[in-house]
Amino acid sequence: MTPTTKPTTGPLRSRGRLAAAAAALASGALVLSACSSGGGGGGGDKSAGPGTDKNASANYSIGTKEDSAGPAPEVPGAKKGGTVGVLQRDAFVHLDPGQIYYNDMLANQMLYNRTLTSYKVDDKGKVKIVGDLATDAGTSSDGGKTWKFTLKDGLKFEDGSPITSKDVRWSIERLYAAFETDGPQYIPQWLSGDGTAFRKALPDGPYKGAHLPASVLDTPDDKTIVFHFRQPHADTPFATAMPNIGAVKAEKDTQRKYDNAPFASGPYKVGDYKVGKSLTLVRNEHWDAKTDPIRHQYADRFEISFGHQYADSTRRYLADQGGDKNTLSFSNAVAPEMTEKVLGQADTKARRFVEIQPYVDYISFNMDRLKDVGVRKALAYAMPNGQILQQVGGATAGVVATNLLSPAMDGYRPTDPFGKKDKPAGDPEKARELLKAAGKEGQEIVYAYANTDIQQKVSVVVTQALERAGFKVQKKEIDANTWRTAIAEVKNKFDIYRTSWGADWPVASTVVPPLFDGRQIADGSQNYGHLDNAAVNKEIDRINAIADVKKAAPEWQKLADKILTEDVPGVPTFYNTQFSLWGSNLGGVRYQPVYGTVDPTGVYVK
Repeated sequence: MTPTTKPTTGPLRSRGRLAAAAAALASGALVLSACSSGGGGGGGDKSAGPGTDKNASANYSIGTKEDSAGPAPEVPGAKKGGTVGVLQRDAFVHLDPGQIYYNDMLANQMLYNRTLTSYKVDDKGKVKIVGDLATDAGTSSDGGKTWKFTLKDGLKFEDGSPITSKDVRWSIERLYAAFETDGPQYIPQWLSGDGTAFRKALPDGPYKGAHLPASVLDTPDDKTIVFHFRQPHADTPFATAMPNIGAVKAEKDTQRKYDNAPFASGPYKVGDYKVGKSLTLVRNEHWDAKTDPIRHQYADRFEISFGHQYADSTRRYLADQGGDKNTLSFSNAVAPEMTEKVLGQADTKARRFVEIQPYVDYISFNMDRLKDVGVRKALAYAMPNGQILQQVGGATAGVVATNLLSPAMDGYRPTDPFGKKDKPAGDPEKARELLKAAGKEGQEIVYAYANTDIQQKVSVVVTQALERAGFKVQKKEIDANTWRTAIAEVKNKFDIYRTSWGADWPVASTVVPPLFDGRQIADGSQNYGHLDNAAVNKEIDRINAIADVKKAAPEWQKLADKILTEDVPGVPTFYNTQFSLWGSNLGGVRYQPVYGTVDPTGVYVK
């Protein structure tokens, strides 16, 4: 999840949340003890600093069948018609919902893709998980191992054909195919095996006529989907809200080419797509608002273009001229150098927000190349968290991070093993001591970064800080459009690189295992530091087996701290916020806290 771009796939085992979460589901709310916010206070329209932390577990609940019914509540003042322009810095790597995990693409898929469940966000930012294709958030039995969903009436694809349970099954079974590597894998792992072992259950996906047995994934009629998990999973309604648990029509599944032409189930469909340049979404006339509790179809079309640095999009929003009045960004933030100008320009107050995101930024250390823990500790002490934050926007971009978990996580404690609160610019003296003790003075570091204007500036302060600490730095600038793929390659040739991660729902089991379980290491996965410590893996299994989420929460924090101080596969730099600005002729623009982006589903042209 860019400071706002969520790293990819989440091979994750979330066993062990049954007891507390099951009770919570029964009472209609995901009851997890609330945590402190990540910073700031007050409303999102304050001159600096975000509002309350909407990522905290207390902000989430499970909706009822009535909450799941469409249509979505009308946005006051909304009108139909017009074109919404979208300015994005990075080209989308994927349109295939099975491959989507970054927040810019997550926001985009909301317009054309529907999922079994999804997130309904009210005007105050409260998040309720409801049935999307399904009539409700699902029903469990067998102690939480079996989950049943029923499809709504009137669901259709963009060609008018009905969406059935077979299409949902297809969307899941195709995740077993070898080419589907970048999306979240909760459901296939829960059904068929941990890590990448699940693929053995259906190695070709559904493409050669084989299917999962009904004892694993059953579709007894056109309306019913039944999951038979190997272990209880009370948080299934959250996992079925991921973009790849939706509906894919077999006849339209072009496998790898589906990335360029996904078949729509949402209010919009792909009208035109020029890879790396632009995407146009037009109305899907077969989408029925009565079935959809979340989305609207106010605008005629969305015209999305790529290659807009933050300075470019911010300048256009500030000028607010011509067609730019009808323009927004899903994830482009206000350019850091224009922050004060935006805050000081009175007419922007009604068309901007600053909100806490679920993401933590890190500098990951490639442990395959940096094998000496003394070197990695020296890097952690030397890293200039405060200066990095200043380059990306200062107070409107986040707060300095001190440990691996977000403050929104249940069980979070503000531990600070590398003293980032006292020395946000880094501790070069301590770093030099560590390098000397390791016999690594003058250690060469290959530092890779995306060639965005912001990361170029970040690279300057990082390089200077590391050189002050006694490192020799070789900078490697990578095309921003290929950056996400480049750092996710296990055999990459870089020593350190910026990464970022946000929990899929606010429990640390959606953070520690995908980032630090050695059994998850693979191209496209998120163990960016390549930590493979048998003791850590064993501890992950132990904590995952704790049935009570409240008891598990502090254990995750302890493990995260142990990883940070003993293994040091990276160092956290800052907790993210999103500072967004848009054109004055748009209405219905608001924050989507789950993805940490603009929510495009209620946007209209005035």
